[in-house]
Amino acid sequence: MIRLSYIRFSAFWMLVAASVFSISLSSASTETTSPWAEADKTAVRLISATNSVGESKRVKLGLHFRMKDGWKVYWRSAGDAGYPPKLDWSASENIDSAAMSWPAPERFQILGFNTLGYRDEVVLPLDVKLKQAGVSTVARIAVDYLTCKEICIPIMEELALSLPAGQASPSPEAHLISRFAARVPGSGDGVGLKLENAKVFGPVPSNPDEAVLRVEVISADPLKKPDVFVEGPEGLVFSEPSARIELAGRKAVLDVPVSGLRFTKQKLTDSALTLTFVDTSLAAECSATPSGGGTDLPSSISRVLEKEDKTPLWTVIGLALLGGLILNLMPCVLPVLSIKLLGAFGHGGRDSGPVRLSFVASAAGILTSFLVLASALIGLKTAGATVGWGIQFQSPWFLIAMTILVTLFACNLWGFFEVHLPGWVMDRTENLSPKRSGLTGSFLTGAFATLLATPCSAPFLGTAVGFALARGPAEILVIFFALGIGLAAPYLAVAAFPRLVTKLPKPGRWMIFLRRVLGFALAGTGVWLLSVLAAEVGWETTALVGGITFAIGMVLYLLSRGAPKPRTALASVSFLAVLAVLAPQISTQAAQQTPNVASDEALEGVWRPFDEKTIPTLVAQGKTVFVDVTAEWCITCKANKRLVLSESSVVERLKKENVIAMQADWTLPDERISNYLARFGRYGIPFNVAYGPGAPRGVMLPEILSKGRVLAALDEAQKR
Repeated sequence: MIRLSYIRFSAFWMLVAASVFSISLSSASTETTSPWAEADKTAVRLISATNSVGESKRVKLGLHFRMKDGWKVYWRSAGDAGYPPKLDWSASENIDSAAMSWPAPERFQILGFNTLGYRDEVVLPLDVKLKQAGVSTVARIAVDYLTCKEICIPIMEELALSLPAGQASPSPEAHLISRFAARVPGSGDGVGLKLENAKVFGPVPSNPDEAVLRVEVISADPLKKPDVFVEGPEGLVFSEPSARIELAGRKAVLDVPVSGLRFTKQKLTDSALTLTFVDTSLAAECSATPSGGGTDLPSSISRVLEKEDKTPLWTVIGLALLGGLILNLMPCVLPVLSIKLLGAFGHGGRDSGPVRLSFVASAAGILTSFLVLASALIGLKTAGATVGWGIQFQSPWFLIAMTILVTLFACNLWGFFEVHLPGWVMDRTENLSPKRSGLTGSFLTGAFATLLATPCSAPFLGTAVGFALARGPAEILVIFFALGIGLAAPYLAVAAFPRLVTKLPKPGRWMIFLRRVLGFALAGTGVWLLSVLAAEVGWETTALVGGITFAIGMVLYLLSRGAPKPRTALASVSFLAVLAVLAPQISTQAAQQTPNVASDEALEGVWRPFDEKTIPTLVAQGKTVFVDVTAEWCITCKANKRLVLSESSVVERLKKENVIAMQADWTLPDERISNYLARFGRYGIPFNVAYGPGAPRGVMLPEILSKGRVLAALDEAQKR
């Protein structure tokens, strides 16, 4: 009986002790971890390495993630897409600052993007500095992170953890924090890793945008699967390296392709890079400024660099010829038809010899202008400036000069001047008068046609210009000459068969009416140029320029009616004085003017400002992104907008919840947009591309849009 009582008594107290121990454990767990914040695919909590703050001003915490199978969160440098976890500590009590450490990541391919991050489980160690030592502390953090698999899900969570004052002792989570802290790369001394060399090879003339960073690492133990993650200047892209192992497994040579060199002013050999080397369980981190390896490339490096477009030059020349020919049909060149038509009718009934010479001179004007344009682009490119088709229309002074020139041509067609202009002006406009047939005017007609052609794009034009501007001076000159041949083809055809023109009706009184009508066509071009100028410098300055242009026309009109020359001289002096006063204002307003997103009524509320950095994240979230690069001076862009992008079915598609429409306005110079175009090998607009889960790198559309092509691109981008 006594023995039974003893057993019951012992069992009772063992039960009590177990209960107390269980309560103690539960209490400790509650005090050293926050509750799990669970989402559909992930969970996150805040954990502490100690059960109280102790006497130190620092405490060790950890941000603990758990992911379902296949889901990931990102490292501090996410790679091509995504973003790392971001923490907001502002609601905390007694916390001065917090530093997050990053265990070595893995490399993943998500939606075609090369990304860096963690799967299954990770703890990001947190070194927290307190405001006061020995005082109870409350850590309240807002966590913003992105988790991805086939799609990406942004998540916001709020976590809270209280640590009381008192002597600190290790918590049950201390080992977990320490285990992941041990994976944070150090200098490499502790794991037998040492950076031996870092060199940059390239760029090479055939591919000036790319180079290869060679990283050589020595290991005390045999290497198995080496990799290196490179962090450097913004704008550079460091791709997955090709690796080989030497010296019986104790040396790794990693060749990292680098692209985007043209988008950063900083040389790679002048850049301090952060290199994180990993090999299974080994990891090391160091900073290095690579040396130059030159352009005399080893064969292994050459294979990495030789990725440029293999399209034969002759094929691109053919595209340039065709693109230049089609350019004659584009709306930018249509105003020049007034000059072409008038010149052709002016030759009616004449001998074929003068006809041939006149049209050859016009063709020579086109070809010379293209070669001058090519030379200017070569100079700008060599100097590191932005280059592209039609970028001269980004200059207010070019627009003012073109407006005045168009006005002079229109006034001549209206008969406002024939004799009273200075001789050098008459020499350069003589082909516009039926009384004159000089070759200088014919030559300048061709040059004028080239200038007005540049704000337009035609099929094949973007391909040819992009190919040329991505290569050296020789290719630029050859391809631009081919473009000129294409644009000059109608002139050359007439020069080859001049009898086609000589059979036209002879000049007569009917040409006076034709001249006046065509003069109004050129005046319309002048109005359009002023509208572009208004987008760049504002309407106040444009009104002044328009007033001056109108005054020029009135002076010429009065002169044609016999007005005294002193008044004309006074008007000319006044014009120059106003322009001199206006010059600083034009330059200042052009620098301050901000391009506006298109405000077409049908597209109201559709477009958002262009932000390239957000595109990968939006795509990762399952969104479709449609980018439209446009400008006020781009007539083809306006035609695309009116005829296609404003069409009801396209607008309806762009307004859908899962579609983001971005518009990049290139009316004024913008380095962000220039670099964006160059990454696609394009140097002119219009440019449209659709991104989505099915096309994370983008689906490029042709220069001339159609409803079917836009909708098809959106469908292709949306495919999973």
